[in-house]
Amino acid sequence: MPDKTAYLSAVKRPPPHVAILLCTYQGEEFLAEQLDSFAAQTHVNWRVWASDAGSNDDTYAILRSYQKQWGEDKLILMRGPSGGPTQNFMSLVHNSRIEADYYAFSDQDDIWEADKLQRAIAQLERHVDPNHQDNPALYCSRTRYVDADNLDMGLSQCFRKPPGFANALMQNIAGGNTMVFNHSACRLLRSVHPDTDIVIHDWWVYLAVTACGGMVIYDPYPSLRYRQHSGNLIGMNANWAARRSRIRQLFEGRFHRWSDQNITALRQLKDRMTEENRKVLDLYDRARRSGLLPRLAYLAQAGIYRQTVLGNLGVVLAAVFNKL
Repeated sequence: MPDKTAYLSAVKRPPPHVAILLCTYQGEEFLAEQLDSFAAQTHVNWRVWASDAGSNDDTYAILRSYQKQWGEDKLILMRGPSGGPTQNFMSLVHNSRIEADYYAFSDQDDIWEADKLQRAIAQLERHVDPNHQDNPALYCSRTRYVDADNLDMGLSQCFRKPPGFANALMQNIAGGNTMVFNHSACRLLRSVHPDTDIVIHDWWVYLAVTACGGMVIYDPYPSLRYRQHSGNLIGMNANWAARRSRIRQLFEGRFHRWSDQNITALRQLKDRMTEENRKVLDLYDRARRSGLLPRLAYLAQAGIYRQTVLGNLGVVLAAVFNKL
């Protein structure tokens, strides 16, 4: 485990403040372990903003217990919207009371590695030009899958191709539970109307940051233990069952609807997007409304891609059947 004292002594200025954006719902079974992993962080300058979506189990009681232990300035409790995790997380993003140097999404049932925040902040500060602090920046990482008893099940897929907007239009490589982003990225997200119909919060962050020329750092180091259990809404996405599910969703038209939502949301950022990414978005949008041969030509010009060979074959197949 990294030495907390050595880490803090090496920092010449006060350590950056991190707002941990925690969403909960019926989370009594695993929540305490997640909260304990916050307390074990080597980066100590954090505050938890916990938004509960109407739990009727002991979730809120557990949060209150930790609030008494840590203090009301360390754990702030709120009643969040009940429309699902995306709505809940975005309500925290748009909450103007929450101001920090960095922001980290948190699910209720994971276990953070002790150096999760320290490592993310170090990488962000290493790669972001200090003369361009207004640039949006996002850190994300690989995860270690564990079962309900916290026993190892393997690692998530390690993405090899660079992050980018042409990739973000096709897939999300940035798991929300691994994300840490700077205040400039938060301001960017807040510039979009809070009632915008977002597919899922983490995909939206990846799309928005890359669209506007921000930096995305993908870390192959697993920053947390991602618990797989019957209550997971998403869970592992790299096995064959998940791949079959994505293929089925593709031909049922779900990805096409998601693309409609993403394009509509991105139009609010057009003035802030880079010129290159505006062209990519326009080509992708034009392709989706064209016949087969022009569609394939526009997609080739746009340069959209997924992270694997099979994934890119899927893009071609989806394009042929006009399911993008």
